[in-house]
Amino acid sequence: MDGLVLSHPEQLERLRRVCPEAEQASVLAGDPCFDRMLAGRSHRERFRRALGVRRGQRLVVLNSTWNPEGFFGSGGGQDVLPSLLPRLAAELPTDDYRLAAVLHPNIWYGHGPGQIRAWLDRARRAGLTLIDPVHAWRQALLAADVVLGDFGAVSYYAAALDIPVLLASATRDRLDPEAPLATFVQEAPRLDPYGPLRDQLEDLLARHRPSATARPAEYISSDPGASAALLRRLFYALMDLPEPTAPALLEPLPLPPYDPPPRTAPLNVRTRVRGADVRIERSTGQPYDAVGETHLAVHEDTRDPGALALADVIFREGRPDDPRLGGPEEWAAEVLHRYPHCALAVYATGPHGCVVRGREQGVLRLSAGPGADADPAACASALYAWLAGGGTVAPGGTRLRVHTAGHVHPVTVTPLTPPGPSRSAAADGPDSPGAESPSPA
Repeated sequence: MDGLVLSHPEQLERLRRVCPEAEQASVLAGDPCFDRMLAGRSHRERFRRALGVRRGQRLVVLNSTWNPEGFFGSGGGQDVLPSLLPRLAAELPTDDYRLAAVLHPNIWYGHGPGQIRAWLDRARRAGLTLIDPVHAWRQALLAADVVLGDFGAVSYYAAALDIPVLLASATRDRLDPEAPLATFVQEAPRLDPYGPLRDQLEDLLARHRPSATARPAEYISSDPGASAALLRRLFYALMDLPEPTAPALLEPLPLPPYDPPPRTAPLNVRTRVRGADVRIERSTGQPYDAVGETHLAVHEDTRDPGALALADVIFREGRPDDPRLGGPEEWAAEVLHRYPHCALAVYATGPHGCVVRGREQGVLRLSAGPGADADPAACASALYAWLAGGGTVAPGGTRLRVHTAGHVHPVTVTPLTPPGPSRSAAADGPDSPGAESPSPA
């Protein structure tokens, strides 16, 4: 053996006890993976925006290593994830929390991407993001507010980065009892899979106290930030070549593409209206202690056509000039015609605005005001509740204040057409009277 790279002196001590003959070939060279994350911490907000995490939202990263006792295990009493995922989606308000899953590459390779996506399809429709297990997991970890994990390395990295960790699987059978990871697993707080999930997460976040040097970080690297230089020195020494004079540098973590997940599962919406202030909470389930007026908001691409027939609000995303949809106004008129129960059709044209059409209000544009960062579909549901409570949009526009995710989001509502019954050629159909010369909305 020419060289055995170790990341921390405590590993050398354990190696010396079990295999003293390997000590001579051992080299302390830090941890390049951890160094890349340390260098990328300044881009945390960018990584969050790439995942579509909005201001005030908390990103919960679910992480699993690759064996039966892991979070994403194969059964035997440890497999809590399948029952946990629908509860997370139902109990955690959509606008307050975002969910992402980091699964070990061997889980993907062992079962196949198609099978993984099929198993997690229901959760994905509720907003779960599946993170690239090779190229994007570090960025997701840096973006996280809390990690639900197991005894794998990602949970330990999270703790070393001072991110709150709640262990859903905490077996130590596969760990060296003298390893720092085993100590971490023994001491870290546990998730009660049968207890209220939101309460546990909020309690963990409330009790967490940021630290400049989290305890697990002490055992991650022998020389934080220096692994590139240490490794290059070793490699050139092994090749018996002179080392370049230029600095040894690691590749920075790339910025993932902007890819917020579409939520196509029907959403139960609770609202409370007081003047121009609308408090809103959305989730795939209806909490037993929910308060406020309720309505159903459904994405047009939902798997459940029956939910569309019952929806008060139907929404989708798209470019304003998408020829397949005919533009926001035509699409909205078509939706209102097709679904008689629907009161508001919502076409989100971007992350901060949408065009809506009601049966009596005409076409309206909703635009985010200064400092606003709420989901346009949530703002449209707030508008629906405000209109249902007797609100009227002034000819020159109206401003609402949408309360969600612990923030107040000012939203401007601007009329694009005069109020009146919604009609269009697309809604009436080609054989209806007036199809060639549609009356104004």
